[in-house]
This record gives sequence, C-alpha cells and structure tokens, in this order.
Amino acid sequence: MTYIIVTIAYLVFLTGIIIYKSRSVKTQDDFVVAGRGVPVYLLVGTLVCTWIGSGSLFGTAGLTFRSGFSELWFSMGAWIGIIIIYFIAARIRAISKYTLTDLLETRYNKAARLLGTITIIVAYLVIAGYQFKGGGRFINILTEGAIGPETGTMITCVLIISFTALAGMVSIVSIDIFNGVIMVLAVIVAVPLAISSHGGWGEVVNTIEQTRPEYLSLTEGHDFTWALGVILPTLMLLLSESSIYQKFSSAKDAKSAKKAVIGMLSGVVIIELLMCTLAVVGFAIYAHDPRFFLSDGSVNRAMSEEIILRIGYEQLPAYAGSLIFAAGVAIILSTGNTFLMVSSTNVTRDLLQPIFGKAVEEKFLLVQRIAIVVLGILAFVLVSQFETILEMAFISYTMIGASIAPVLMASFFWKRVTPAGGVASILGGMIIPVINKALESLDMSFWIFPMDTDYIAIPALATSLILLVGVSLLTKPSPESKWKPFFS
Repeated sequence: MTYIIVTIAYLVFLTGIIIYKSRSVKTQDDFVVAGRGVPVYLLVGTLVCTWIGSGSLFGTAGLTFRSGFSELWFSMGAWIGIIIIYFIAARIRAISKYTLTDLLETRYNKAARLLGTITIIVAYLVIAGYQFKGGGRFINILTEGAIGPETGTMITCVLIISFTALAGMVSIVSIDIFNGVIMVLAVIVAVPLAISSHGGWGEVVNTIEQTRPEYLSLTEGHDFTWALGVILPTLMLLLSESSIYQKFSSAKDAKSAKKAVIGMLSGVVIIELLMCTLAVVGFAIYAHDPRFFLSDGSVNRAMSEEIILRIGYEQLPAYAGSLIFAAGVAIILSTGNTFLMVSSTNVTRDLLQPIFGKAVEEKFLLVQRIAIVVLGILAFVLVSQFETILEMAFISYTMIGASIAPVLMASFFWKRVTPAGGVASILGGMIIPVINKALESLDMSFWIFPMDTDYIAIPALATSLILLVGVSLLTKPSPESKWKPFFS
C-alpha cells in the first residue's frame, strides 16, 4: 500500500500543478512554446525529462540486463548528440520558430517540411505508444497483477492524453522540474541500497563473473558493428529530437538555451549511468530467478525490461522503492506528454493550418487539443504492433534520426546543402526502416543490408547521407538568404 499511496499522491500533486497552470494558457504561444519565457532551471528539468522516458526505464534497462555495461554505447550516442546540440542551441532560439519542421522549411522548402512532418508524426506516435505500454507494465507491477498490462496501458493512455490536452507546453515545463529532481534522487538512493541487498559490490561482481563475466566490460562479446548499431539510433534521435528544438524556442533567450544544454548533459549522464549500474546489479540479484530466463537459458526480453521496477518493488526498503515508482510516474507521464504535444503541433501547424487557414488559426487551441486526443488513440493502436519496448525504440529512433538528423545538421554546418538534397535525404532515411519492418513481418530481407532491428540504423543513415551529399553536389547551391540565418 505504501507504493500505491506514494504513487497516487505524486500523481495528484502533478495534476494540481497542471490544472493551476492551465488557467494561464490563452494563446498559441502559451500552448506551444510556453510563452517563450522559460528560465534556465525549468528548461534543464524539461530537457532531461524529454530524453529520460520509458525507453530508458524499460528498453535501455532491459538491454543492460542482457548485455551489461556495454549498454553504455547506446547511452553514449545521446551524450555525443547533446554536446553537438550545445553549439547550435543559441542559433535555434535566435531563429525563434515553433517547431523543427519550421526550420526545415526555412532552410529547404515546403516539401522538406511536409516529409519531416510525416516522419515526426509516425515516429513520435510510436514513442508515445511505448510510454502507454510502459505505463501498463508499471501499473501491473504496482498492483501485483490486480490490473493487467493491457488495462494499465489504457489507463496510462487516458492520463497522458488528458494531461497534454489540458495545458500543453506550459504544463510540461512546469511539472518537469519536479520530475527531474525525483528521477535523480530515486536512482541515487536506489543504487547503493540495491548493491547492499546483494551483499556489497564484491558479491555483485562475484555473481556476475560466475555467470556472464563479459557483463562488466564495455567491449567484450560485441564487435564494432554491434556498437555502431546501438550508438547510432540514440545519436541520430537526439540530433533530430523535435521536442528539444521546440523547448529551445520556449527559452527566455538564446543564452538561456545554451546554458540549459550543459545542465541537460549533466542530468542525463548521471541518471543513465546510475540506471545502467542498477540494471547490472539487478542481473546479479536475479541471476538464478526463472522469471528472467527462458527454458534454453536465454534472457526473457520482456521480463528483463522490468528489472528496475522489480528491484524497487522487491529488493529495496519501502521508502526507496516508493521513490523509484514515483520516478516511474514522472518518466512515463513527462515523455508521453512531450511526444503527444510535439506530434499534435505538427499536425495542427503543418497539415491543417496550411489547408484550412484562418479557421484553424482562430480556433488553434481547440483544434490542437482535438489532435492530441486523436493522435493519442492512434498511438494506443500502434502499441500492439511491437513485441518489446526496445524494438519500438530502435524503429522510431532510426526512422526519425536517419531522415531528419542529417538534413538538420547540414542546415547549421554545411552551406552547400540544397533543397533537393534535403528532400532526397529525408525520403531515404524514412524508407529503409519502413521497408525493414515490412520485410521482417514477412520473414524476408535484403542480403545487402544487416536487416536485424538492432542494426537497421547503419543502412538507413548511410542511405540518407549518400543522398544528402550526392544530390546537393549535383544541384544548384542555395542563395545566401537561405543559409545565412543558420550561421549568424
């Protein structure tokens, strides 16, 4: 009951903040970019919460349980991406657009914006969907099976849709400072207690060395292709993360946006290092638990994704376990809110507003709230198409990363890129992951591509880059007016 009470109390607390903040939402700027007045400390909190979602709590934790500390290659992709983002954060805020697709149209053309919009909507619905799926597992564990994962998924879906539709970006940045603090506090408290519950770090190492000693190495048991396959999806997604660009546009000024990136890097590195360590300790704790392994001795992938919550529920004192579950609420709600918010903004501004014009502009808040509900339902339907949260993460990360990251980085670092090159690159990055998923479902593959989901980022990115560079060099350079705002 302690876990349930603490979880519900934290949820009620967040609900109160959202309801209070919803009263201040009057305009499109308020709903989409929080009035462009977010200070550094709030921006840091919401940027950290943008990245640490169910993919980290479940998918990344499960990957760590199966591969050990070498999972950090997956996390390092994001850390490298954040460092790159630091050098363009101020320029993004200075351009002062609403969404990432606004930037694509400014640097390329309307076709690039449309293709970028379609990619973002599809990929972000998958990401929002695995927040629902993660919430279903969360509720199932919290209630000791009284509420099934499917019912829990539906409950999470309703909560996230309601929270997002109520106050938009204002609510997201307002609650994320609390969510960020609770995440950091939970993992800092949990790691030493989990180690202690297994008899200390020496006993953890001893147990792992007796079963799978490669778990303690960053490289053992994996080749370069594997490392590249797991580092690219997170690197590309971070560089093309539309919600991060939208939140930079929410910053008080360009200097605040740049400072916030430093805080984001610190927060993400601390949380992901501690979550990785917690999952490795979890492998030692559950090394002989049949729930986590199949009859042939291989790891149960779905069960491995629950490792952090299982530790919180079964191994830690109630006060520490309750913190883990409160952090779980923070992670799932915040990320779900963000990705529904961004995808609905793209639908409203990029698809509906150009078609219906003033009719949408005059009723913007109502139209976007309706879009949030519709997209949330579509995301719920998509959940059934994937076996694990990690698989959903790989597909969505690769689809958006390979199609958007190269053209976006070229906007800020390569004056010679052309609209035709940008459009071709986006198309190439979109097509490969979609073809892969379709062929995978038919038990088919192309021999020229390593079509396993874990490696799909390699051919997808290669295709996107070849088209970006090749088509740009074969077409007329863009005029100075196109690239100058991105280099000022």
